[in-house]
Amino acid sequence: MELSAILATIPLFNGLTDQQLADLALIVSDQNYKRGATIFAEGDRGVGFFILVSGQVKIYKMSVDGKEQTLHIFGPGEPFAEAAVFTGKSYPAYADALQDSRVFFIPRDSFVTLIRENPALAMNMLGALSMRLKKFAGMIEALSLKEVPGRLASHLLLLGGQQGDDEFALNIGKAQLASILGTIPETLSRIFKKLSEGGFIEVQGSRIRIVDREGLEALASGEEKL
Repeated sequence: MELSAILATIPLFNGLTDQQLADLALIVSDQNYKRGATIFAEGDRGVGFFILVSGQVKIYKMSVDGKEQTLHIFGPGEPFAEAAVFTGKSYPAYADALQDSRVFFIPRDSFVTLIRENPALAMNMLGALSMRLKKFAGMIEALSLKEVPGRLASHLLLLGGQQGDDEFALNIGKAQLASILGTIPETLSRIFKKLSEGGFIEVQGSRIRIVDREGLEALASGEEKL
């Protein structure tokens, strides 16, 4: 499939004409990363942003004592490091490939030129950044105000909403999920077991089925304790 045809499937570029997509394809660098490879490190110069075509990418921070905090897991079709387009500063976190991944890199200077010629691109970028900000605000609220069972309940309800079903698959490993929720895998496993034994969910491998949605919502809101 041609680059412009792939770009047309990416929500960030909704509404662009065939000519605009063709112009965009001219500045795209098609890159591949093996599982575990670093795409960029915190402090690297922010020379552009990325779009994940296939695979999975983790964005994370490292504390001074070497503790990792996962900020986001991206799947196919999602852009990341877009802030570099507007700030031109260094990347504020690390990005690693969790799976073998195909990534489009779009250099900042060339993209800014396209934005000047195609204002629709700027509006789409602002929309994507606004959604990212909303997600981070929710994550900060969950980490600071909710106990771990509430954080997990909120995350499971979010996944169910995203996949449009009360039965869905976890899109990341439990170790990564524990990092996102600000806990450790052992604690997460105990909470999964309690949620299952309490009749809130059923767990079969990586698949989850929400059994008691109202109860899970009560946990997520803090109205009920596990």
